Amino acid sequence: MTTKQWRAERLSRLGSSIFAEVAEWKRTAASRGLDVIDLSIGSPDLPPSAAIRQALSDAASRADAYGYPGSKGTKAFLSQAAKWLQYRFGVEIDPEHELVSLMGSQDGLGHLALSLCNPGDIALLPDPGYPVYAAGLALAGVEPYLMPLKAKNQYLPDFTAIPEDIWQRAKFMLLNYPSNPVSAVADLSFFKHAVETAKQHGVLIVHDLAYSEMAFDGYRPPSILQAEGAVETAVEFHSLSKSFNMAGCRIGFLAGNREAVAALRELKANIDYGVFLPVQEAGITALELDMQGAQPAVGQLYESRRDTLVQALLQQGWEVALPKATMFLWAKLPKMQWNMSEPWTSRRISREMLERAGVAVIPGDAFGAEGEGYVRIALVEKEERLAEAALRIGKFIRGEL
Repeated sequence: MTTKQWRAERLSRLGSSIFAEVAEWKRTAASRGLDVIDLSIGSPDLPPSAAIRQALSDAASRADAYGYPGSKGTKAFLSQAAKWLQYRFGVEIDPEHELVSLMGSQDGLGHLALSLCNPGDIALLPDPGYPVYAAGLALAGVEPYLMPLKAKNQYLPDFTAIPEDIWQRAKFMLLNYPSNPVSAVADLSFFKHAVETAKQHGVLIVHDLAYSEMAFDGYRPPSILQAEGAVETAVEFHSLSKSFNMAGCRIGFLAGNREAVAALRELKANIDYGVFLPVQEAGITALELDMQGAQPAVGQLYESRRDTLVQALLQQGWEVALPKATMFLWAKLPKMQWNMSEPWTSRRISREMLERAGVAVIPGDAFGAEGEGYVRIALVEKEERLAEAALRIGKFIRGEL
């Protein structure tokens, strides 16, 4: 009998899932009786507001809520998303042709290259960057060209360093500000420059704005769609996961260039039936409440957590940069006060910090080669737990654990 391999070769191009790997580290640590403080996954630890939960509950109780919702999104949700974009950024978007609902922004990011590109095309990706960026290209047979993000450049890409032949072959360029994992921000002048550059080369810009409402110290992240002419050459992903603590609901949307939006709509019409109707109703409520000023501001919560953890780590001898946005710290590896035969890489320090101190973080190299030498720390625990994590990390740095 012929033995067949029931695993597609393309899966090997996705790379290992660092989140699954760290989850296994956590299980092992917990099985040894360690109290694990999990600062690895960027999943909000609080629920949506009571009003959002009530809207979801009310909609789920209706007998007519269980049909196929439609892959592009309900007229009501798309209309509300367009109103929110106008309210938040002053951007005019046509909900009929320039919006599509998504099962979270990761849904769209994972499928976009399949809808826009042909095998052998090139897409420009940030390094470090969120893993689904590269995974979406691998599934579509698209070649990544990595744009290094370096601290000396404020983690902004250098467009002049990209060769002309790469610009000619590239279909789209992916940007992400405020960014995951490096927590960098960009101003509107950067986006204007990006739009001008993309137009010169006929490249679509894909901007991931999942952290638009998680900013600190009075900073308000802009939308790339605010740049003049951006809707002609850019699309932007928005997510309700972080801003409204709706991560498990799986809802977001893509807005912008109608040709690109239509392509993703067409693909999704062939592979899914859209977001559960009650979830869309809850999303409408979330956006309405935000426009009314009745939605708790998540930025204030994470700003307080940021301040607590950064100060506590400083007291333990680990100086960490103070981010202006997101739910993450992008931390350069601390100077260890004890040595072993092997070098302290981001992956080794992450694993040993969990095994010895019971604090879980994500190694920076999981986000690309430029991430080596850093770890990503998620602010997803209450302040007292963050302070406890810092105490444990300090003992780990000093070799006391």
